[in-house]
Formats: sequence, C-alpha cells, structure tokens
Amino acid sequence: GLTAMEKKLAEYKCNTNEAIQLKLVRFPEDLEDDNTTFNPEYSHQVFGDDEVAFGYKGLKILLYYIAGNLSTLFRIEYASKVNEKFDCVEADDVESKIREIIPPGFCTNTDDFVSLLEKEVNFKPFGMLLHTYSIHNDEAGEDITYQIYKADMTCPGFREYHERLQTFLMWFIETASFIDVDDERWNYFLVFEKYNKDGATLFATVGYMTVYNYYVYPDKTRPRVSQMLILPPFQGEGHGAQLLETVHRYYMSSPTVLDITAEDPSENYVKLRDFVLVKLCQDLLCFSPAKLMQGFSQEMVTEAQQKLKINKQHTRRVYEILRLRATNMGDAEQSRSYRLDVKRRLIGPYKKKQRELAKMRRCLRPEEMTNQLNQIDLNMQREQLEESFQQLVSDYRRVLERLAQA
Repeated sequence: GLTAMEKKLAEYKCNTNEAIQLKLVRFPEDLEDDNTTFNPEYSHQVFGDDEVAFGYKGLKILLYYIAGNLSTLFRIEYASKVNEKFDCVEADDVESKIREIIPPGFCTNTDDFVSLLEKEVNFKPFGMLLHTYSIHNDEAGEDITYQIYKADMTCPGFREYHERLQTFLMWFIETASFIDVDDERWNYFLVFEKYNKDGATLFATVGYMTVYNYYVYPDKTRPRVSQMLILPPFQGEGHGAQLLETVHRYYMSSPTVLDITAEDPSENYVKLRDFVLVKLCQDLLCFSPAKLMQGFSQEMVTEAQQKLKINKQHTRRVYEILRLRATNMGDAEQSRSYRLDVKRRLIGPYKKKQRELAKMRRCLRPEEMTNQLNQIDLNMQREQLEESFQQLVSDYRRVLERLAQA
C-alpha cells in the first residue's frame, strides 16, 4: 500500500507525450481548435526514459508554430503545482528543459504570436524549387499544390528557420540529434504546401530531409540521408515518397555522385525507400520479367548504379520485389525457385556464423565449444530463415500493392 503522501505525489505526475501540445497555425482561430493539435511520439530525449514531468496537475506545454516560418509560441499551463513549503518536494523545471531545445526569440503570449501571424504573408520558401506536385484532398474537395525546395545555409533567414524546424525531430525521431549546420556538406530539402488566405498565396511547412555528402576516393561523393520527417498533420498522404524520389532525381543528374545511402534507416524509411526505388527501376530493361526470372545479375547492379545512383544492396531488394511481381506463386516450380533465391541471400549471416564456428573449433576447448554450439541450433536457424522469408514477402507485397495504386 502507498502512503498518503505517495498517493498525493502520484497525482502530480504527468505523461509528457500528452502534456506537450503542438500546432501548426495558419489562422487565429486555429489557436482554440483542438483538431489542429497534435502530440509527440517521444519526449524521452527531453524528459528522460519515463517521459514524465513531476510536480504538476493538468500540465499543458504549449508549443505552437506559425505554419510557414515556424515562429514559436511557448507557454506552460497547469491546474496546480506542488509547493515546497507544504509538500517538501520540488517540481521539475519544465521550462528550462524546453528552452534547451527551442531557439530564443519565441513568443510567450498569444497577442504577440497573432501579430506575427499577420506578417506570414511575407514568408516565401528558401532555396531552389525542384518539384511541384498536387494531391487531391477529399475534405477540401480540391487538389492541393505542394512544392519541394533545396536550400542551404547561404539562403537569408534559413539558418534561423532551420533551428526552429529541427526542434520537431526531438518529438518524432527516437534517436534524433541536431546537426552541425556550419559543415557545408549538408544539403536540406524542404516540402511546403501552397494555400490561400484572404486572396494571398501562403506556404506551410510540411516536412524536410537532411543529406550529408560524403567524399569517396578519388573524385565522387556519396550522399547519405540523415534525417527525414513529414510533420504529423501531413503524414499518410504520400509526401515522403515525393520527397525521397525528388532527392534521388536531384542527385541522379550529378556525374560525381556514386550512390545514395541512408544513416541508420528506420523500418518505415526502408519500406518507403523500397517503394521509391522499385518505382524508379521498374522501367529499366535489365528488370524486364524475362531477365528477372534468370536471377540477380551484374547488369542490374551496373545499370541501377549508373542511371539511378542505387547501390548493390538496395538493387538486390528491388530485384527481389520485382521478381515477386513476375513470379506466379501458385506455380510450385516458380514459387520454389523464388524462395530458394531469396533464402540464399538471407542465409549469408548464418553461413558467416558457421565459418566463425569452424575457426573456434580449432582454438576452443571442447566444453567451450559446446557452449557456442548450443547457441546456434540448426533447427532454430531453419525456423528463423523461414520466418524472415515470410516477413520479407509480406513487406514486398505491400510495396507492390502501393505501386499498383500509384
């Protein structure tokens, strides 16, 4: 049983993922509209692994951004707070924790914020326009136009804008960190929505991607995607695929780019990349159904790298997805051939383990060897292999379904 004091203090714990309220504000009325509010997926980087703030009842951490230039309103509200005099405990300093990640110059009252909102008509996207596309919005009953720009730190005002933009990473990417913007090898790609307000055209921030250009001896670069985020109000609409394809096409045109990779990609990013790369590759001659049925080839590796800047590992996945499309899985022979082909690749890590075991046999005592062997049971390997294969086919089918609808 908890003591009365412990029970009382438990009432002053708040889940920070619920307490933090984010908004992208276009109109003054958005401030009072709960439908425009969204919450973080993570807050552990700011509030610790428990994602809890102690010392408040009904805590609200308001972080409102003007939709285009991301000028920020930051305010803390609560129903009550523990009192050092009576409760002998101290409330967490929530304000200083948030101040550590948001740049200075934010508003603390609504009137100042609304007056900044009136100047939003002057905001224009940074950098060079790469791509314009539109998506039909059922709710609005019309097509909405979006644009993708490439920017860098030489664009006036971009450095300050980027400082505000990157704060979203903390709430939506589990292992996010801020980048060194003084390193000139960073490229920034930004997605904006065009919208109308009182007859004027305005722009709202949708998401962005940062890419680092690594040097490859002797005269090439390898762009590596570092961070990519589509803001929650725009997720699930296809902007991630538009952004990734645009970035690929941008680098494809450069003769000095070797291939494009990603740093520590998430599961969702891998699925998105599969879709975009398959879409780009499907029309190459080396991926014709007849050639797919002959197996993975050096021709595929060469053509994908030279024309589309795709590396061998990603080309192999593209091949497996397109071969699945060309395979009649109801035909026993075709199905078996496909399964063996994919499993031969999947078994690579297991084969490596076996080679390591052979080495161990030569230098370990028998009892040590038994311990090692117990960890690698062959039946278990087969089960894991089959499980990996089934999971992969399921992921591949989803890519093909999305492709069929594109």
